[in-house]
Amino acid sequence: MPVNAALKAYLETRRSIPAFQMSEPGPSRSEIEEMLTLARRVPDHGKLAPWRFIVYAGEVRERISLELAEIAMANKPDMAEDMIAVEKTRLTRAPVVIAVVSQAAPHPKIPEWEQVMSAGAVCLNLVMAANALGYCSNWLSEWFAFDQKAYPILGVKPEEKVAGFIHIGSPKMHPGERPRPELADIVTFAGD
Repeated sequence: MPVNAALKAYLETRRSIPAFQMSEPGPSRSEIEEMLTLARRVPDHGKLAPWRFIVYAGEVRERISLELAEIAMANKPDMAEDMIAVEKTRLTRAPVVIAVVSQAAPHPKIPEWEQVMSAGAVCLNLVMAANALGYCSNWLSEWFAFDQKAYPILGVKPEEKVAGFIHIGSPKMHPGERPRPELADIVTFAGD
C-alpha cells in the first residue's frame, strides 16, 4: 500500500499548543462547520452518534468564563488572586472553544464504553480537523467538565458528560517536542 507522505509527516510532528499560547485569528463559522463535518467521521458502533458539539465563540466566552469563575470561587473561597484571574479567562484563551459532549447511555446492543470511546475519537478528529485547516488546537478537560453546577452555564444536560473542550486558534509560538514513551515500554506482541 502506498504511503500517504503528507499524513505520515503530520502524525510524526502533531503537537498541541497550550490554549494560553493561542491568539486570533480563529476559524470562521464556515471553517468551524467544516471541522465539525470532519470530526464526526469516527467509529460509531450502531450509528448512534452518542455525542454532540457546543461551540463557544465571540463574546459568549467572556460571560461564561466569568460565571465559571463564580463557581470556582464558591468552591474554593480562599482562592489566590492570580488563580481568580485564571478562572475568569477559562474560555477566552483561544478564539474558539468547542465542547464535545458525550451522550453515552445504556443500549441493548452497543456497550456504553464503546459510545464513550466514540466521543473520545470525535475529540481527536476535531483536533486534527482544526490542524488540517491551518489552526492550532488543544484538547482539555478542565475542572468544570466534571462539575454539575457548571453544566447549565455550559449548555450541558445533567445526563451528559463532557469528553473534552477543544481550544482552537492561531499559535503565538512554535511548540517544541516533548518526550514520548519508548515503544518497548508500551508494546507487547502477543505470542512473543
